[in-house]
Amino acid sequence: MSRPVPQFALVDGNNFYVSCERVFDPRLEGRPVVVLSNNDGCCVARSDEAKALGIPMAAPYFQVRKLLKRRQGVALSSNYPLYADMSRRMMEVIGQYSPEQEIYSIDESFLRFAGFRYWDLTRHGTRLRQQVRQWIGIPVGVGIGPTKTLAKVANRLAKKHPDFQPLGVCNLPDIAPGSQIRYLAEIAVEDVWGVGPRWGRKLRELGIASALDLKLADPETLHERCNVALARTIWELNGLSCIPLQEAPPPKKQIVSSRSFGRLVTDHQELLEAVSTYAARAAEKLRQGGQAAGAIQVFLSTNPFIPDEPQHCPGHLMTFSSPTADTGRLIRAARAGLARSYRRGYRYQKAGVMLLDLSPARIEQGELFAPTTPAMSRKGRLMAALDTLNTQLGKGALRFAAEGSGQGWAMRRENLTPAYTTDWRAIAVAKA
Repeated sequence: MSRPVPQFALVDGNNFYVSCERVFDPRLEGRPVVVLSNNDGCCVARSDEAKALGIPMAAPYFQVRKLLKRRQGVALSSNYPLYADMSRRMMEVIGQYSPEQEIYSIDESFLRFAGFRYWDLTRHGTRLRQQVRQWIGIPVGVGIGPTKTLAKVANRLAKKHPDFQPLGVCNLPDIAPGSQIRYLAEIAVEDVWGVGPRWGRKLRELGIASALDLKLADPETLHERCNVALARTIWELNGLSCIPLQEAPPPKKQIVSSRSFGRLVTDHQELLEAVSTYAARAAEKLRQGGQAAGAIQVFLSTNPFIPDEPQHCPGHLMTFSSPTADTGRLIRAARAGLARSYRRGYRYQKAGVMLLDLSPARIEQGELFAPTTPAMSRKGRLMAALDTLNTQLGKGALRFAAEGSGQGWAMRRENLTPAYTTDWRAIAVAKA
């Protein structure tokens, strides 16, 4: 008796950033809504109504501002603390539906159904979708298939194909083989997970234009002419699982903290505040991952799109004698790197820091002439207290003086909504 083939599910939030905003402002339902990138520059998320107006992804806001106004549309600044917290809540609910979960991105999660032989997975996915909607307020699509690539295909059908509306769930194994072939023929090869525009152009030159064409292609030939990843994709489209579930994210190899300024910056003190702030944010992420950094790189850049503007894009690497996750130490190194990079007479558009040479914080390489330190040093306890207070009281409640207070250089967010779930002062109030 053959063992049942485990199934994968991909659960994906619909227009996630927009959906998060609609949870707390129902007036946005049914209206064209876009969420903008840093400094309110480009559209990074669009509601279905905005897509119907022909607003493309990454469209500059100034180009679509009048169109949105004519159609009673709304443009909102990115509210990343809200989106991250809503993602955390959504993933907790999704994780109740299988003991094996991979959080793939802020709005996508894979599940693996092994040992669910007698379960009706369509009903299981429907219950999942309903519970996420009821408890979190986010609409999701659920795609189920014998491989992660086919689960991605099924998710696309669940969200976009009229045959699966309004259910929002597509279980490929329950679909007749002839219908599966038809659906694969309707999907452009560029839209297959792991292909993308660059390899899509190459595949079209080889006569492969759809997901079905790719499924029928010879994997050995594409391995030789393209790469092993495309060969794996072919096997996955044919039902052979080659991409395992990754339940724990791999350790980060680097951490970048960077933002464009709300205006061009020339003042050295403002740049010191900016890199100090970015170093503090990077340090927090470093400790969350249980890591320490062996080096920090500071970088600056001017705006290359301003005609006749003098350009300067320096960077400087500072190394540590021993890896560290101490915010104070990282800030001092970042400020020293800035001092070596900054030049008067330039108007800087962006600054940032990159933490490199990351290693587990629990593994400490001793120094020959340095005194031994206990596993949890005074600095370590201080950083733990800092993180605890900022978690309880809100991000930035306690910070280093080097980060400044006014931060007039901060990125522009003129249409920012409250951080409803992470700031006590922004909790929504219901009035009866």
